[in-house]
Amino acid sequence: MALIACAGWPMAVSASPEPITLGAASPKNSPDTAIFRGGLVYANYCVTCHGINADGNGRTARLYNPRPANLRATDKNADYVELIVRKGGEAIGRSDKMPPWGEELTDEQIRDVVFFVKSFSVKS
Repeated sequence: MALIACAGWPMAVSASPEPITLGAASPKNSPDTAIFRGGLVYANYCVTCHGINADGNGRTARLYNPRPANLRATDKNADYVELIVRKGGEAIGRSDKMPPWGEELTDEQIRDVVFFVKSFSVKS
């Protein structure tokens, strides 16, 4: 279980039994680096609704019906996760409360947050 520190809080991620090590040993486009950067994106854009544990219990989750998705239990593939992040929930027939991040985030940030979500979702 790796530990990622994002915005001052640690988050356990079971992407691999190896700890994530950044630096010369991790190329810019390695999966571990993408997961790390995705954790930073998640901490800045997603944690408020989806929660620190990515279980859909963020501090604003109680305000929404339906509640934000439990990303730990998602059975959606990476392409679907990317689509909902990029286009928002309403564009694909889901909750209109999930904002479209395609104009706010870069392609790399979206790809990275997808790597991050898929690194811990139990139904990857």
